[in-house]
Amino acid sequence: MEQTLRKQQSELATLIAQNSSTDGMQSTAIERLFLFRSSQPSAPLHALHEPSLCIVAQGKKQVMLADNLYVYGQDEYLVVSIDLPVIGQVIEATPTVPYLCFRLDLDPGELSTLMMEAKLDAPANQPLKPGLSVNPVSPQLLDAAIRLVRLLETPQDIAILAPLVVREILYRLLSGEHSARLRQIALVDKQLQAIARAINWLKWNYEKPFQIETIAREARMSTSSLHHHFKSVTTMSPLQYQKQLRLQQARHLMLGQGMDAATASYSVGYESPSQFSREYSRLFGAPPLRDIARLKSGV
Repeated sequence: MEQTLRKQQSELATLIAQNSSTDGMQSTAIERLFLFRSSQPSAPLHALHEPSLCIVAQGKKQVMLADNLYVYGQDEYLVVSIDLPVIGQVIEATPTVPYLCFRLDLDPGELSTLMMEAKLDAPANQPLKPGLSVNPVSPQLLDAAIRLVRLLETPQDIAILAPLVVREILYRLLSGEHSARLRQIALVDKQLQAIARAINWLKWNYEKPFQIETIAREARMSTSSLHHHFKSVTTMSPLQYQKQLRLQQARHLMLGQGMDAATASYSVGYESPSQFSREYSRLFGAPPLRDIARLKSGV
């Protein structure tokens, strides 16, 4: 089995390299399929990670969710099941052996339909777990991923065959040994659905002050239940989640729109520039001006 995995990983790496000649995330002719290449270790990247499957064909990456660190390479795949603010970093890559990754964005509705059609059982009475996990990759999953990327060589086949291969990939995820989290999402677990409503409210209202009762009403949960289940899925409190969204958006405004720190902090909901600078430094490792200067210089 190990020999089969190594051969498949090599083939997937070759296909990704052929279809991603430059560093960075690249969209493809297949909807929801992205290929990522990095020829050197990267700086930590703060982002809101949407639900997706990531398979590393070559190299290694680490992702931090709150205080939890996940490291994965070519023997594992990463599944993110709900929008999560994370810090991602490529930690193993060289120009001759670049980091190469396959990413397929996930649709909970599609997972739900497939579960019902395949008559797959729901996880029984399991508590909510973090919406991010790293699991061992199987030859069957790798084989399907290879066939999906290979379709980029025959564009005329994509419209008919790509949905079938994507469906197989989802089936492999749902029927595999480590499928509990995805099945929970696919069945739109009531508690998870409530947390998704809370996260959606925070995404659209991150700049507004809020009381926990406001989000609890949005989630249709008690405040104590919201706190417990929100932290189970995201590993952070609603307030910590909002803070990460605010700081990421402020960084985007300063870097992408040339906004000064005071204006950016006010735009994302901060009333105290000193508090903004303090929390920004804690998350990004440097005060706003120094951090943005470093990013612009590429250091």
